[in-house]
Amino acid sequence: METGLPVRARAADNGRDIALNGNGRGAHACSSCHGTEGEGRPQAGYPRLAALSSNYIERQLKDFADKSRDNDLMHPIAKSLSPSEIQTVAGYYASLTAPKAEEPKPLNDGDIALGKALADNGNWSSGLPACGQCHGPSGQGVGKSFPRLAGQGYSYLLNQLKAWKSGNRSNDPLNLMTGVVSKLDDKQMNAVAAYFASLPTTPQPGGKP
Repeated sequence: METGLPVRARAADNGRDIALNGNGRGAHACSSCHGTEGEGRPQAGYPRLAALSSNYIERQLKDFADKSRDNDLMHPIAKSLSPSEIQTVAGYYASLTAPKAEEPKPLNDGDIALGKALADNGNWSSGLPACGQCHGPSGQGVGKSFPRLAGQGYSYLLNQLKAWKSGNRSNDPLNLMTGVVSKLDDKQMNAVAAYFASLPTTPQPGGKP
């Protein structure tokens, strides 16, 4: 009979193995797109997975599998993972603390400033809430529905905002993101993406993002 410790250790190893090598049944190595440490590939629009919550990753994989979240690349991969593999690979990425991947181009300071103002304060004249109300201070993420945004790639963030706005993505709880992006114009979406992409992946000493 196995004790709890060996079981947990084996699960972690399986998550890493799937991430680096795939599962041999249709799920390719996650690292080929998301980087060897889950740092993402901003230049290609592939998101950072390191340090996202395991519950959030697990939910997204299930949504890819049943097409609640539409993605032609991720659907067959997620569908090839068993429930236990989804759980272990999600736990593996949640445990990582990869350094931030470098953006291919410098982010515009003006965009970052506008994005910070919107993220911190929203725009109540248009009914836009602050991003931090759901995603937490400095975009550090809250629970399984509101992912960490800090340090996520600019292109990925902007593409997701556009997807919410166009209706191509709709797996948000209570249609919250659908409502939020309806109040953002193109310049504001660009600014919000630039701001969160500019942040470090974890809060800095002294509480300053």
